Amino acid sequence: MKRLCIIFLLSIILATSYKCITMSTIDTDIKPPIADKNPTNLEKHDDVRVDNYFWLKEREDANVIDYLERENDYNDKMTSHTKDFQESLFEEMKGRVKEEDASVPYKKNGYWYITRYEKGKDYPIYSRKKETLEAEEEILFDCNIEAEGHSYFRMVGLNVSPDNTLIAFGVDTVSRRKYNISIKNLVTGEIYPEKIENTTGGSTWAADGKTLFYTKKDEETLRSDRIYRHILNTPVTKDVEVYNEKDDTFNTFVYKTKSRKYIIIGSYSTLTSEYRFLRADDPQGEFKVFQPRIRGVEYGIAHYEDHFYVLTNADKASNFKLMKVSEENTAKENWVDLIPHRKDVLIEDVEIFKDYLVISERNNGLNMINIKRWDGSADYYLPFDNETYTAGVSTNPDFDTKHLRYSYNSLTTPNSVIDFDMETKKKEVKKEQEVLGGKFNKNNYISERVWATATDGTKIPISLVYRKGIEKNGKNPLLQYGYGSYGSTIDPYFSSVRLSLLDRGFIYAIAHIRGSEYLGRSWYEDGKLLKKKNTFTDFIDCSKFLIEDGYTSQDHLYAMGGSAGGLLMGAIINMTSKLYNGVVAAVPFVDVVTTMLDDSIPLTTGEYDEWGNPNEKEYYGYMKSYSPYDNIVAQEYPNMLVTTGLHDSQVQYWEPAKWVAKLRELKTDDNILLLHTNMDTGHGGASGRFEALKEVAKEYAFLFDLEGIRS
Repeated sequence: MKRLCIIFLLSIILATSYKCITMSTIDTDIKPPIADKNPTNLEKHDDVRVDNYFWLKEREDANVIDYLERENDYNDKMTSHTKDFQESLFEEMKGRVKEEDASVPYKKNGYWYITRYEKGKDYPIYSRKKETLEAEEEILFDCNIEAEGHSYFRMVGLNVSPDNTLIAFGVDTVSRRKYNISIKNLVTGEIYPEKIENTTGGSTWAADGKTLFYTKKDEETLRSDRIYRHILNTPVTKDVEVYNEKDDTFNTFVYKTKSRKYIIIGSYSTLTSEYRFLRADDPQGEFKVFQPRIRGVEYGIAHYEDHFYVLTNADKASNFKLMKVSEENTAKENWVDLIPHRKDVLIEDVEIFKDYLVISERNNGLNMINIKRWDGSADYYLPFDNETYTAGVSTNPDFDTKHLRYSYNSLTTPNSVIDFDMETKKKEVKKEQEVLGGKFNKNNYISERVWATATDGTKIPISLVYRKGIEKNGKNPLLQYGYGSYGSTIDPYFSSVRLSLLDRGFIYAIAHIRGSEYLGRSWYEDGKLLKKKNTFTDFIDCSKFLIEDGYTSQDHLYAMGGSAGGLLMGAIINMTSKLYNGVVAAVPFVDVVTTMLDDSIPLTTGEYDEWGNPNEKEYYGYMKSYSPYDNIVAQEYPNMLVTTGLHDSQVQYWEPAKWVAKLRELKTDDNILLLHTNMDTGHGGASGRFEALKEVAKEYAFLFDLEGIRS
């Protein structure tokens, strides 16, 4: 019953010295590539925008590929002096990772499921053991073998049939988030010939173990728009469409309730949701609408005994409330409050067990886990004693249990997986993340939460972590990370990779700006649509506070954001170009107006409720006033590293490519501007766990170099 959010987590940086790359380290004869200017007039609402680099959209054009490759070559030459450092950073970060590792097993339907890694290998091995952990291991998939011959590989949606003999799974080898679903016989090892193409990768078995429901994507926009029913050992061409989401601002998905009684089809947009349900033992039946969509009403459903439990913002419950309704008549007028709306507490999720209800909440930015017995004999919160922690309910597929599995970590404390006995209130740490290398001691680091004052007087929280002994003298390099969109909250989490920053003198800051839900639903509402600029000014005001309070200075301040956080990066450097010494923008969403006017691009129509619909003049004008690409002017810009993936389906490669080309044309400084396009991957970067570290090492080396840190 997860409320969907798009979360893009990246961390970066370190240091203790000063300023820009010295001229002695770079060959000054290296010239950046200059993109051809081919003006295209883009007209809307009697307004004409001239886009000189519109031609970069043509992915198959040899001139486009040539330009991207020239940018990559320029990037390689400009960073050649850091190659050895990049390699040592990679080895340093890799050296903290326990290569031979395994997840905490969880039990489902008679089997213990485990994900493990072997030393020196990039991909997971999925396995299971019958009934006890002492049983013989059964390998479901060794993704290291499956990935052979592919520059990108991702397996998702592992879905075991009710009788435990079959497993459906999705694979993407292009990084376009278009998965092919196949079915494997776990008894014989045979992979059946039917292959279901262009799906989300996820699927759901009906109770009969031979009927599979799955979600298809629109070929052009990649919108998840149709649910199909597949019968085992029949041609895919015979699959039956059971639902078509025709509203192009909605996506659809399918899953089974934890009770296993119902198959659920969900439809959602940014502001509205709708569900349909069907008994899992009647796969040929007709889905019934749970509650017809009402503009602005969001809800999610879980099932227990003869009732559904509804998490919703209905009746102006902006922070959501929990309601219940009989499965016999699910219309909204029959919903009854179970946990009423609270102005200061956001309900994020619920987990249902036979004897307990577990509610995930957020109060004053902090994660809270509330445990209630159905019979009313217990009602309490798990105790947490920090202001910079992250806690959340983990994998709990077993319905009839008194044990709750949850995770806990903080900016200074590695992640722990904990089993909590909801009856005795005793906890058992099943696993704590190991940080290898022999140098990590959490007592060497300090975390804190401080509050900046925004331009409009709003208090903006900032989570900080740094090594003990740092003085607030303005000389510390500081990396400030931000996102601030979709209600997605970046909690203060532990990162072993980030230690490479902290141990070289960097301070790491997460700015909990408006546009997230860190301080509740209103925090999100105040950072979207016609209030989007609050996100940008909040980030800038946090930066100014950190400077004024002595944590850093303009010469040592760096900013980082990815995807919608890349939009944030583009906006802040247009608004205050000299505040930051360097910026890393990963897969940045920077050509907002053009993208939001093109409904053939994946995600566009479904995002009108986040950014606004530029086909309406008011939203067009507001969007244009902050769109990074449209607001580049002749001024100085900070040192910048911009990254993208050629096959990115979420932020198309041409946005950062056009942005960099226009920056090169107009910027008045000699600061470094680099564009790196991964020609093999998409939005998430490299697929292997260690290959991904190489990308982080490049970003770290860029930032260290700006601080004069060479080792």
